[in-house]
Amino acid sequence: MTLPPAPPTHVWTLDSGLTVAFERRRGPGFAFDLRVPVGSAHDPRGEEGAAGVLEEWWSKGAGGRDARALGDAFDDLGVRRGGGVGPEATRVSLSGLVADLPAALGLAADLVRRPHLPPEELPILTDLARQDLEALEESPPDRLAVEARRVAFPPDSASPHAGYVHPASGTREGLSRLTLEGLRAFHAQYPARGSVLGIVADADPAEVRGLVERAFAGWNGGEPQVVPARFVPGARAHVPHPEAEQTHLSVTAPGVPPLSPDWLRWQVALTALSGGSASRLFHAVREERGLAYSVGASPVVLGGQGFVSVYAGSTPGRAPETLEVLLAELGRLGAGLEAAEFERARRGLLAGVVFGAESLRSRTGSLTRDLALFGRVRPLAELRAAVSALTLEDVNTFLAGYDPLSGATVVTLGPDAAGQDTGEAA
Repeated sequence: MTLPPAPPTHVWTLDSGLTVAFERRRGPGFAFDLRVPVGSAHDPRGEEGAAGVLEEWWSKGAGGRDARALGDAFDDLGVRRGGGVGPEATRVSLSGLVADLPAALGLAADLVRRPHLPPEELPILTDLARQDLEALEESPPDRLAVEARRVAFPPDSASPHAGYVHPASGTREGLSRLTLEGLRAFHAQYPARGSVLGIVADADPAEVRGLVERAFAGWNGGEPQVVPARFVPGARAHVPHPEAEQTHLSVTAPGVPPLSPDWLRWQVALTALSGGSASRLFHAVREERGLAYSVGASPVVLGGQGFVSVYAGSTPGRAPETLEVLLAELGRLGAGLEAAEFERARRGLLAGVVFGAESLRSRTGSLTRDLALFGRVRPLAELRAAVSALTLEDVNTFLAGYDPLSGATVVTLGPDAAGQDTGEAA
């Protein structure tokens, strides 16, 4: 099957340091995704929740509009809004009709650069964040995910940053320490340099560049900072939940960094491990043994490093065997893939590349992700060719030297520790 040529990508770095990637695509709509390199891991130590509260605070008024007028401005454009706070970045994404692109860029710039941050809203926002934390406590998978990060990536005591051990909502102690002055000072450091903006629209590239330059004129902020992900191999922990009817298991293991030449080989291996009903985990855990109602693995990138995160939810009685099978399947990767599963995984990865580029919103996310992880936009033709060129021998040669099991961390949550020898977590 011959695919149409992908549109060229225009990449500009503005005087402020903001990097813009633009692709022209015929059609009535636009989409853009702005990624600012400040996430929950950048929260000041002891003020966990700062980035999450700030992102919510933006909507309470910006650029000369109060909260009601700002909401009306978005509604009048009829745009779809998205974004949020992750461990390493805060995102603002909008999509709508191409005629409204200038106004939408202006509103996004107001949010990031000119928020009012009204003092009377701070107690309300911190209370909402506390409610989010209470809801998280009632969700075993979410609670486990936070604990797994705490065990695998403990914070550096010498770092001014809180690190990866808390959700975007923060902690109760951190929220209680947030102040208007501290948050405004923290927000003033949100940097243009290191921020990336991906745009797809049917518009002249020079005009789009001019729109962005005008909307974000004068944005400087601080310097972008990477929070190292200090991985602790082999750690074990259990979160007691005596009344739970399920046991939840999380395994975190070393992977491949984005800039490694083995990145795509690793992606193929993970697709074979957990890429649908024909994957190894689905077959070994669910089909063959019926051990878990949910199982899967996904790549995670933190601090420029790659990891694989594996999750399963099982019954307390079958959790020890479930964990045993999860670890065995991770260890079995070193023996390589069979030809059929390699081809299935490679085709699945290729299909993801093709179909992921069709949606405007998905494509803008790919543009900003590429710039953030790889330092450049990978042309679609290049990426398709690289995936198509992978061979079974390539992947198996990589897997022969890949040993995720030796450094895997294990965290369980439930009535008991799923048979592992571990201390109890908080």
